[in-house]
Amino acid sequence: MHLIAAAQMVSTEDKAHNLDAATRLVRQAAGLGARLVGLPENFSWMGSEAERPSAAESLEGPTLARMAQLARELRITLLAGSILEAGAPGGRLYNTSVLFGPQGERLAVYRKMHLFDVDVGDGATYHESAAVAPGTEVVAAETELGRLGLSVCYDLRFPELYRRLSKEGATLLAVPAAFTLMTGKDHWEVLLRARAIENQCYLFAPAQGGRHSDKRITYGHAMVVDPWGLVTARASEGEGLAIAPVDPALLARIRRNLPCLQHRRLLD
Repeated sequence: MHLIAAAQMVSTEDKAHNLDAATRLVRQAAGLGARLVGLPENFSWMGSEAERPSAAESLEGPTLARMAQLARELRITLLAGSILEAGAPGGRLYNTSVLFGPQGERLAVYRKMHLFDVDVGDGATYHESAAVAPGTEVVAAETELGRLGLSVCYDLRFPELYRRLSKEGATLLAVPAAFTLMTGKDHWEVLLRARAIENQCYLFAPAQGGRHSDKRITYGHAMVVDPWGLVTARASEGEGLAIAPVDPALLARIRRNLPCLQHRRLLD
């Protein structure tokens, strides 16, 4: 068995501070034995929508270079939850998750498909698509813990994405997120457990959790869920880690005894 860790952060518009916090949490998780560590959505920067373009970087920029070096130094698989990636069509950005291997190699790049254009009743209106373009590709990658399917935050509400990932062999699902307090308190755990149960996968969900500014509070509760839908680790308030084992024997037993993935009829 190997340990996986979902980090919880309270990122702000201070990128240097955020990167120091991310580095500290990744080192802490690796020191506790985690072989796969994930950071949340927007781990390197969370500010106003108007300032998003100034915070964007390329895939070769300093933020991801630092994460690659950290993965290589610690000999872990590291999910850089998401950054704002420059260069999308029409002058927009991508909300991009990048997975690094133990040699610092880039294993996968996923651009968030489903964009958060909602009014959830918390006093703020969210219009992610004003600055961010949707990705178009379903992405999974092989890791030492199994095949990992990538997603970001609002994707969680679209089960067809995870069904495709499980069809493509995923045994682990990643959901780095920055769920609002309003939606998180009622929907976060329910949706995470549902995605794990229906796809018979381990799921880990790094999260933003706390007050980022006068206008933005996120729910947090980073967690790890097993293929039976049990929450095996959960972060508390503010910065922290949710760490739990991935047990291949449990995964195999659940899929063998309740072979629902083999009983699917609507496969497209």
